[in-house]
Amino acid sequence: MKLLNALFICAAAFTVQATDLDTIGVTLLRQVDSTLNGSFVRVAQIEAPYFTTPLPPYAFEVIPSGVGQPTNRFTYYSDLGTATTYPNSVGVNSDHADSVAGNFYGIAGVATNVAHVDNYEVNHFLNFWPVIPGRVANQSWNYGTNSASVEQTFDNYSVNRNTIFVSGAGNGGPIFPPASCFNGITVGDYSSANSCIGPTPDGRCKPDLTAPPSNSVTSFSTPYVSGAATLLVQAAARGDGGAGASAAINLLAIKALLLNGAIKPADWTNGPVTPLDARYGAGIVNVFNSWKQLKGGLRASNETTTITSGSAHPPGASTGNQLSLIGWDHNATLSTATANQDKIIHYYFNLTNSNPYTFTATLVWNRQNNQAAINNLDLFLYNTGNSNLVLSSTSAVDNVEHLFLPQLAPGRYDLQVLKHRIGQVSNSETYALAFEFFCMKLNLALTNGSALLSWTNSPTGFRLVSADSLSAPAVWTTVGVGVTMTNGQNIVSVPVSGTNQFFRLQRP
Repeated sequence: MKLLNALFICAAAFTVQATDLDTIGVTLLRQVDSTLNGSFVRVAQIEAPYFTTPLPPYAFEVIPSGVGQPTNRFTYYSDLGTATTYPNSVGVNSDHADSVAGNFYGIAGVATNVAHVDNYEVNHFLNFWPVIPGRVANQSWNYGTNSASVEQTFDNYSVNRNTIFVSGAGNGGPIFPPASCFNGITVGDYSSANSCIGPTPDGRCKPDLTAPPSNSVTSFSTPYVSGAATLLVQAAARGDGGAGASAAINLLAIKALLLNGAIKPADWTNGPVTPLDARYGAGIVNVFNSWKQLKGGLRASNETTTITSGSAHPPGASTGNQLSLIGWDHNATLSTATANQDKIIHYYFNLTNSNPYTFTATLVWNRQNNQAAINNLDLFLYNTGNSNLVLSSTSAVDNVEHLFLPQLAPGRYDLQVLKHRIGQVSNSETYALAFEFFCMKLNLALTNGSALLSWTNSPTGFRLVSADSLSAPAVWTTVGVGVTMTNGQNIVSVPVSGTNQFFRLQRP
């Protein structure tokens, strides 16, 4: 770690691991659609410099050839000026910058074909706050101290310019800006004991997501999420979400989709007032799952109701049915202009399969421009058959609410977004909501002395395990046979041994 001008940075040279791309869903996404590579998306990399010399030019620049990209895709910015060639007079190379770039948009990274990269020296950026031409900005650095004004400036910037800031949580100690900002996406390293653990000093849940470790520092986990955000921006811009999908280019929708597609580690946990896990956030980013939810389409709510502030809000009576069990909503606006009234937006779902479902929903909204506080939104899931509350996320301090239930019985459900009138900072609030209900079935067929097992490739993140007995304590081990994919199905052929064999899917 080096400390200068209250900026913490760390560096190490390494190459992207193929297993990392497998873990975050990039490998599967490329098998399904090889054109999702960041095309036409402009991105930014804001780098803390290595002060290898007492005077500028400072070390913050990416060597284009080092990450397999042409020089004409780069523009460099510092207090010494702007350059479109390399080498140049405005800065010098940083191996930290190269490693971040390698994971983000390098030829072996996530978003391998971005339109352009704007590479900023961080002090220049913080002094002048230039307009970033790109949509996604990676920040593998932190401010080194708490600063409400820095948080506010980043939040204002993201709201006013629709910039997706993806920031590293840090490697030990508190979560500082920009990672502690409300509106950005904060990334931790899911396997490192040194990765910063939430909450923030004011009690909010951070990080939002985790990613593979590479060298066990969040500097290099962060660009995996930046790359995933870039792929979703590309997918949304070209219409992968169907009608209205252009709305998904918005920061809110991208953030909701990324969090909702994340895979939960075995020890992941949350609670009604702590929507995200203190270590993992929503889980390990998986861009394939997020992309499939984007493709589920824009799904408008079924009904809006009003209640007296603080009173009960049982499931609504509408018979309308959400046509898809996977999708998202955006530009949905809750308005509480009338005093002493809360507003509720309802989404109805019919789960008709006889087996249990896995359910995930994520609600995201911004801290608005120049507001010290946020509007208070909550998320509820009700069973309409018996009016029972199944699950709730009711943090009073976070601008994210998150629900996860791995075993949800078939039935009819009402997913509610509620805006509180009391304590609001504005009458109206725009939010994004991502949701998924799925029932994963493992199919078995016997053929030529082998057991042919198959399951759908979406959502991903499952592994096939087997046991010789179901008697407690059953011992489940990973089936060490290669998985092939045909027509959206994962297929495994296992020789039949003549003894009892039991199989199931396990996640993660």
